Amino acid sequence: MNGKRIFGVVAAFFLMVSVFAGVFFDVLHGAETAKRPNIILIMADDMGYSDIGCYGSEIETPNLDKLAAHGLRYTQFYNGARCCPTRAALLTGLYAHQAGMGCMEPDWQAPGYRGNLNDQCVTLAEALKKNGYGTYMAGKWHVTNTRKARTLKDQYNWPRQRGFDQFYGTIVGGGSFFNTQGLKRNNDDIAKEASDDDDYYYTDAISDNSVKFINEHVKKSPNKPFFEYVAYTAPHWPLHAKKKDIEKYRGKYDMGWDKLRAERLKRMKELGVIDKNTKLSPSSGGLAWDDLAKQPMNGQLQAIPGMTSEKLPAYMALKMSIYAAQIDSMDQGIGKIIQCLKDNKIYDNTLVIFLADNGGCAEYGAYGFGVKEFNTMEKVGGPRSWASYGANWACASNTPFRYFKHYIHEGGIATPLIVHWPAGIKETNAIRKEYVGHIIDFMPTFMELAGGTYPKTFGGKPITPMAGVSMVPSFQNAAQKRHKPLFWEHHGNCGVRDGNWKLVKAGLHTPWSLYDVVGNRAETNDLASKYPQRVKTLAAQWEAWARRSNVYPLTLGRLRRSQGAPKRDIRNAKKEIAAAKAKNDTQALKKAQAKLAAAEKAFAERKATLDKAYTDAKLPVPK
Repeated sequence: MNGKRIFGVVAAFFLMVSVFAGVFFDVLHGAETAKRPNIILIMADDMGYSDIGCYGSEIETPNLDKLAAHGLRYTQFYNGARCCPTRAALLTGLYAHQAGMGCMEPDWQAPGYRGNLNDQCVTLAEALKKNGYGTYMAGKWHVTNTRKARTLKDQYNWPRQRGFDQFYGTIVGGGSFFNTQGLKRNNDDIAKEASDDDDYYYTDAISDNSVKFINEHVKKSPNKPFFEYVAYTAPHWPLHAKKKDIEKYRGKYDMGWDKLRAERLKRMKELGVIDKNTKLSPSSGGLAWDDLAKQPMNGQLQAIPGMTSEKLPAYMALKMSIYAAQIDSMDQGIGKIIQCLKDNKIYDNTLVIFLADNGGCAEYGAYGFGVKEFNTMEKVGGPRSWASYGANWACASNTPFRYFKHYIHEGGIATPLIVHWPAGIKETNAIRKEYVGHIIDFMPTFMELAGGTYPKTFGGKPITPMAGVSMVPSFQNAAQKRHKPLFWEHHGNCGVRDGNWKLVKAGLHTPWSLYDVVGNRAETNDLASKYPQRVKTLAAQWEAWARRSNVYPLTLGRLRRSQGAPKRDIRNAKKEIAAAKAKNDTQALKKAQAKLAAAEKAFAERKATLDKAYTDAKLPVPK
């Protein structure tokens, strides 16, 4: 065989392989093209399951609703119950404790609670960049405790150092929407950009920079796919919104949170995002709207100039109007991003996913917070106000579920999930009711769509295998189900979901509750006493997961905080001893010495309990 014939045979072989690979990708993903999709992952902050139009809300979210109308909605998708754990799991494809962020930012000197992403994980950006993607982020990071780092070494866990080519946003968990402190572009502080701009609004800036990154990428690398993570801080407190958006909702919530829950549930059933037999759970907010004006005002409310019990319903309704305006503004920004995709002719082959990081936020109490002169009826929602909407509105946000952000009941972890990809998903306005998903599933999903490989090592460090499963089969198959259990733990709130069954408890020292969450999604019928063996089996599954996933030792933060009171008592007793000695007051000295002895004993006991938690987990006791 001569050289030309050999070359022809080899060329034909590789052409055949290439064609087969392309056809295989098309068949697998239902796509018209073998080109890898761009991926945009959009996340809201502290937003409930029923807070957008296509999931039953009265809040105007036309852009999200259009994505849902031309894509998929998932009704059984879960987050990690709170800001840091969700972000850690979403970014790494691991449970938050495996990634070092089982709690929040403090470093508790245990593998699951370092307050930083560890080096045994890779982020979505790192994994996708390694597989040929451009990587961009705009918004809230919140997976490190080196928030005020000044050197590159200290910034090792910031977005640019964790795989993102460009970053605009904040490292911290929250702040003003009008004068955003700690604002960064890549590694540089640019807070002055916000403070010097009278029209600055953080939600708009996140949207505008997301658009900017896409335009720049398409211009510079038109044939290279990109991944963009858009992490809004809306509608997290403080309640900050633009006046024109607030006015759209002023008066809309005068009927109160109880009627709002009923109205939303009715729409949710009509839309098909909740079972028609679902009943509202008892309110977790603790206060009926009709009793609001009859309650004595707490100290925070009394500190607001001009506030009276009679004005309280109108004030609380206004708070919800501002919250709605924050979501409305976010949706407007998402509309800009979608239009940018269309303008650049990349709309069809861009996968857009939208979700929330946890349920509606009950911080802090029935009325929320918001005190003093800048939280009056006239000023709340403006640049100098600082308020939240409280537990009862949060309960409405989470209709029809129990509890809120922080908890593992459905109100804390259930999120709307919209998936839109015209080139890869042919079904439109479809609802995925069978698939039970979790944020840990994004890593395997994106790796599959990118045709990439998940690293076994990265930067010379061994990488923990992915905890999730790919969602890609569910894009085409409405009957696709999950065959692996899911687990949660945050601040002692624990849960496991396996098939139709969910075992959950609110706090370590409360008993487990068992629910059939397919037939009873609102968790109103506890079956633990009826099925004790199932409780035992699921609890054993949770315990095994916790032992292998860095969940132990539990509640280190609470144990550390418990030392605060005796420490304070020791300081005060020492001051009293000094004062008694100065006055030569023997009786006062004896009392102060007795106080000191009692405080030192209490501190020693609590320290021993904390130390035991470390030793039981076979960890060194921190000095």
